[in-house]
Amino acid sequence: MILDDFLIFNPNGLYCKYGDFYLDPQLPVTNAVISHAHADHALPGNTNIFCTEATHAFMKLRHSKNAGKIFNIAGYHSAFKVGGVQITFVSAGHMLGSAQVLMEYQGIKYLYTGDYKVQPDTTCEPIEWVNADVLITESTFADPAILHPDPVEEIKKLNDIKLNILLGAYGLGKSQRLINMISEHAPQKKILVHHRIMPINAIYQKMGITLGKHEIYGRKLMKSQEEFVYIVPPFTFDSYIRATGVKRLFASGWKNLQVNKQDTLFISDHVDWDDILQAVKNVDPKQIWTLHGNGKHLEKYFGDDIAVKILN
Repeated sequence: MILDDFLIFNPNGLYCKYGDFYLDPQLPVTNAVISHAHADHALPGNTNIFCTEATHAFMKLRHSKNAGKIFNIAGYHSAFKVGGVQITFVSAGHMLGSAQVLMEYQGIKYLYTGDYKVQPDTTCEPIEWVNADVLITESTFADPAILHPDPVEEIKKLNDIKLNILLGAYGLGKSQRLINMISEHAPQKKILVHHRIMPINAIYQKMGITLGKHEIYGRKLMKSQEEFVYIVPPFTFDSYIRATGVKRLFASGWKNLQVNKQDTLFISDHVDWDDILQAVKNVDPKQIWTLHGNGKHLEKYFGDDIAVKILN
């Protein structure tokens, strides 16, 4: 029997009382199962952390000795127990080391996706599908009106821009994907990277991920127009609002982050409406629980066929 209270929200985040752990807690807790290393999912200060090797490496880079007390590293498909719940990490395709969390308790399987992506991305492990009784899915873009364009065609737009480009992107995951895609699909571009992104790139390369040719930014370089693409994190991008001699772009699935109407770069690391429907088809759940967005469209779409519960 599916337990309606298997996961509940409390002030610390999403809690499983049957295993006494949190999924991507929002405040430091005793037992934290971390799906991936983005800052909104991997806060520092937890006591016992369960995560993949790459997530551990990124958390240690970002938080140093404050990352957490005890890290329990698990590979994909290697089951372990927290309390009375058996847990298995399954690749989420969102970024390097990202994991869906398959939880088994009293014969019922609950699959927490974390953030996930269906689009191909050679800088991370591809998404894998497993069957579960309950699919707990992010619903960031769970709207029939939101369909992500082909990321390759989006990157190819850069070929038509002859000015140097100031390209805003999240430093972890998105920047590495962009370096790889620009290298392959706009090879004449010369990629420069903000100094805060370089240590993250080093972890990718240590883990065997080939990103493509790039170098650390130098102020003198971009004084000449040589089709440079300078990749910077959001805070730096915002501080360069008056930059001259460059075309400003921000790589995101969000319309409000596109900084000009003429040149947009819709590249998302989240699932869109069709991707979520694909996930439902492949996981084949009896129930869908939604997080991080609006589950109303899914509730309406599935009607009486599959029960949809909105957790947030």
